[in-house]
Amino acid sequence: MSTPPHRNVPVAATDHDGRPLLVEPHTRRLDGAVREAAVPPFAPPVTHGSLADLPFDNAAAAPGATVLSRRDREGHWTDVPAAAFAAEVLAVARGLIAEGLQPGDRIAVMARTRYEWTLLDFAAWAAGLVTVPVYPTSSVFQTRWILYDSGAVALVTETAGQAAALGPELPHLPDLRHLWVMDKDHVDRLAEAGARVPEAEVAVRRGMLGPDTLATLVYTSGTTGRPKGCALSHGNFFAEVDNAIELLHPVFKARDDEPSVLLFLPMSHVFGRMVAIACVRARVRLGHAPSLAAEDLLPDLAAFRPTCLLTIPYLLEKVFNSARAKAEVGGRGAVFDRATAVARRYGEALEARQTGTGPGPSRALKTSRACYDPLVYRRIRAAMGGRVRYAICGGSPLGRRLAAFYAGAGIEIFEGYGLTETTGAATVTPPLKPRLGTVGWPLPGTRVRIAADGEILLAGDHVLRGYWDPQAGGVVPATRDGWLPTGDIGELDDEGYLTITGRKKELLITAGGKSVAPAPLENWLRQHPLISQVMLVGDGRPYVAALITLDPDGLTHWRRMLGKHPVPVELLLDDKELRAVLQRALDEANKLVSRPESIRRFTVLPADFTEETGHLTPSMKLRRDRIARDLSKEIESLYER
Repeated sequence: MSTPPHRNVPVAATDHDGRPLLVEPHTRRLDGAVREAAVPPFAPPVTHGSLADLPFDNAAAAPGATVLSRRDREGHWTDVPAAAFAAEVLAVARGLIAEGLQPGDRIAVMARTRYEWTLLDFAAWAAGLVTVPVYPTSSVFQTRWILYDSGAVALVTETAGQAAALGPELPHLPDLRHLWVMDKDHVDRLAEAGARVPEAEVAVRRGMLGPDTLATLVYTSGTTGRPKGCALSHGNFFAEVDNAIELLHPVFKARDDEPSVLLFLPMSHVFGRMVAIACVRARVRLGHAPSLAAEDLLPDLAAFRPTCLLTIPYLLEKVFNSARAKAEVGGRGAVFDRATAVARRYGEALEARQTGTGPGPSRALKTSRACYDPLVYRRIRAAMGGRVRYAICGGSPLGRRLAAFYAGAGIEIFEGYGLTETTGAATVTPPLKPRLGTVGWPLPGTRVRIAADGEILLAGDHVLRGYWDPQAGGVVPATRDGWLPTGDIGELDDEGYLTITGRKKELLITAGGKSVAPAPLENWLRQHPLISQVMLVGDGRPYVAALITLDPDGLTHWRRMLGKHPVPVELLLDDKELRAVLQRALDEANKLVSRPESIRRFTVLPADFTEETGHLTPSMKLRRDRIARDLSKEIESLYER
């Protein structure tokens, strides 16, 4: 099993319409188990040029084609032709050059998902720059670290408030020379300032870029909680998006219905950036929605009417649960439940037919589904805009039951698995051959290996160059012998489908796809005199919560100071004054992190974690799996409404 990953393997064959034929993974076994799976690339490797060329290539090939749509402040959508978008990119790129930014300089963008994000991405690349996304929900501490570590010379925030919050940190950021605000129309001013820069200067800078040129630094939390920059090249993105476009042919190349994608996930995350680039690359109409709040997103979906959604399990769960709640309020709860059962059976029957393990939906099942379609399924599709046929889902596992329901309701789910380090997806559910409950096959051009300890290793041209380390002079390699260790545990079945079974790292990944390193918050809280041990939970859950045990000495002191009588710990678990003190401690700890990483709820346990109970190692480290198993009821209670 020491064979290194191959970079130059044959491209998969295509049918008479130019669509790639479905190529099953090549698998390798060791000790009776499948330990490696690989799919050849569907798209040839890009050998010259960069992402900066895409707007200009589109303008030359199809100047009138709609590549984006822009929402105005009244909520109306205006189409942006390829030629117009290229002109905007050119103008802003000239403005960045006029402001003195040099090739290779880093420019950070801190904003929600909006048109200007994609515009700045391509304009920065056209000016030879490297973009650095920053979550708009990041704490001041996190933002300062990313700006300092990346050496960003410019920052574009969405709001004046974000810029003002960073004011006290500016003396600690010696490289930062420019601070622009979208809401103050600074992007438009950049375009105006660029009028004095010759267009040829942008062409020269674009010509300096190649597939191996650094495109972006995307920071992701490490096990210590300190973000580290993943150095992704233009070639990494080409390998990712070109193969994704070819594999997901119905999403990006369907001609029976104009394909369109409404992007509402954060563009600070590589998943959102990758899909935005794929849409520009494939000339699929792309829209941006800055808010996930139902009162904002639902009108955008209704007006934009996408054919595909880029989503996470949490949102699909929310749509389902909201529909169920509305049905129950209207006295149709039983009807909804029957429709759910029919949809799941229908989705599973479709899967069986596509995988050759069954005949497909029976006539009776088709009839039942047709009956429930106007009552339930059509309403769910209408909530997503009415034209949605596909959803690309990532961030955390969706689960077989929900995937089968949506398939039966008429929305095909392409579930995937990947990391920032893999420029997005490393595995994807293949069209026409899904396996519900898995994260699919290797993305074309990807090799997946299961190490002896069960860790998932990945290889391919979309795997990052390395991690950013200014102390080491730039980028340091991230792979061992060409294989990226993911820290995740998984299994490959006989046909090469990957199932994620656990996490070697201690990172939590919430239902919203947010990676949370528990150690910094746990360590902070353990310094409180009342707290002995803390374990954060929230993996696959809507938010982070905490299990807290009390320090006996600290508790005794607290009781004495308040004049409380000595009572067993069990009688203090719901004490309002005690919980108020602990809540203040959590509030202080939450200042270290962004809102999605913060602790929302907690429970106080009657007994401490000890080595004797099996909850601590001899070195006093938490045995997380054992604690989670033994205290499953307490954890479930943290997510009950």
